[in-house]
Amino acid sequence: MNKNGTIVVIEDDEDDKEILVEIFKELDYKNTIIYFSDGEEALKYLTSTTIKPFLILSDINLPKLSGFELRQKIHTDENLNLKCIPYLFFTTSANQQYVIDAYSQSVQGFFVKPASYTGLSHTIKTIVEYWRECEAPNFLEA
Repeated sequence: MNKNGTIVVIEDDEDDKEILVEIFKELDYKNTIIYFSDGEEALKYLTSTTIKPFLILSDINLPKLSGFELRQKIHTDENLNLKCIPYLFFTTSANQQYVIDAYSQSVQGFFVKPASYTGLSHTIKTIVEYWRECEAPNFLEA
């Protein structure tokens, strides 16, 4: 896991994206934040870049390639899987089946977006700080 790597955010709602841009700016993480509006764009980036992203925050309901479909493609791609990129769902609402489906695909977290700006900022900070403390099998580079 590359703790200084890019944070990939996959969010198709433009209003939510603008709020996330502002929150990441306020939190002042040194990680580059890259935004994609659909899963297909994100997959193209992830399979073509040599950069090892720090983590992926993905909505579930996305155009072209849903969050579940994207997770499955990443999980079954040997090169991407070896990068040990934490994949987290960050969505507007949760139902029990979504949560079950997410964890059955080895998702590392499932978060419902808080309705308030303060709550959203707190959740983003909690997620990033948790993963900064966490170790992964590939944390030592050869």
